[in-house]
Amino acid sequence: MISALSLPLLLCVLALAGGIVVLASIKLTELADIIADRTRMGEALVGGLILGGATSVAGIVVSINAALSGDASFAFSNAVGGIAAQTLFLAIGDVVHRRANLEHAAAEPAILFQSVLLIVLLSIPLAAMAGPDIAYFGIHPASVLLFLAYIAGVRISRSVSEAPMWRPVHTDETRKDLPEDKNERHRPARGAILRFAALAAVMAAGGWVISQVGGTLITRYSLSSSLVGALITAVATSLPELVTTLAAVRRGALQLAVGGIIGGNSFDTLVLVASDVAYRDGSLFHAISLHDLFWLCAGLMMTAVLLGGLIVRQKAGPGRIGVESVLVMVIYATALLVELTA
Repeated sequence: MISALSLPLLLCVLALAGGIVVLASIKLTELADIIADRTRMGEALVGGLILGGATSVAGIVVSINAALSGDASFAFSNAVGGIAAQTLFLAIGDVVHRRANLEHAAAEPAILFQSVLLIVLLSIPLAAMAGPDIAYFGIHPASVLLFLAYIAGVRISRSVSEAPMWRPVHTDETRKDLPEDKNERHRPARGAILRFAALAAVMAAGGWVISQVGGTLITRYSLSSSLVGALITAVATSLPELVTTLAAVRRGALQLAVGGIIGGNSFDTLVLVASDVAYRDGSLFHAISLHDLFWLCAGLMMTAVLLGGLIVRQKAGPGRIGVESVLVMVIYATALLVELTA
């Protein structure tokens, strides 16, 4: 049993599970790019829906397992902490893409809409916390609203991707979403989809192991659930997003990189829905601490800053990053400082 392991072995297990999740995510990026070309869905949509959802599998397992054990704070902070960490990873991707500001180069209407959708989705649990403590069959009405809003947003996002009503101004640094191999669109996508699903299952197994390690750290060493969830398990399960973002940037699939992060964050809001269903002691949103609420607000603020950067499209010179990336890093660093000193 994982709970019986010593601290050094626990950390080794955590590192091993995180490593497996990361290795699987590297291949996922390549397969997602292939699926985007072969299905003609486009990088922004595939990144936001398929890649974003797959890389969130490990985090989903952690939060659901925590909610089933009755630790609402762990479940919630793991989800919202992951959203904040993954937004930070996009700023790191901006550093890696040295030609120009990543948000400038990855201009895409679908990505803009996905950012707006994410802000709306993050606002729903915030409103639920401020509202009455109610639950029907152990589920808060906000969870139902959150799920329906996500489904509606996905449908609109697809229509925006397939038939945009406006297009961004193209510059020398704007990267167009075109397949590297023109023959890709004539090849079947079934094989790539099956391999993608198998790797996602591997990541889910890694997420279960990470959740067991996190729960053991909380109970054995009396650590804050918010601290473990937002900074340990959230970062560990979010490493695939960092890897896929950097891999996509290196491949030149910039819409896939940005869409993968924003879409993954939107999908992660559904983790709150699943956690509320799994949590059997009432409303999940009224069983958390102010530290968890703080990380939700940090993620909301970082997303708003990112959206501003996507709209402004600052064209930084080689070796420079956009102002929005700097602000995202500052917000996350401030949240981290507050968490560690609280």
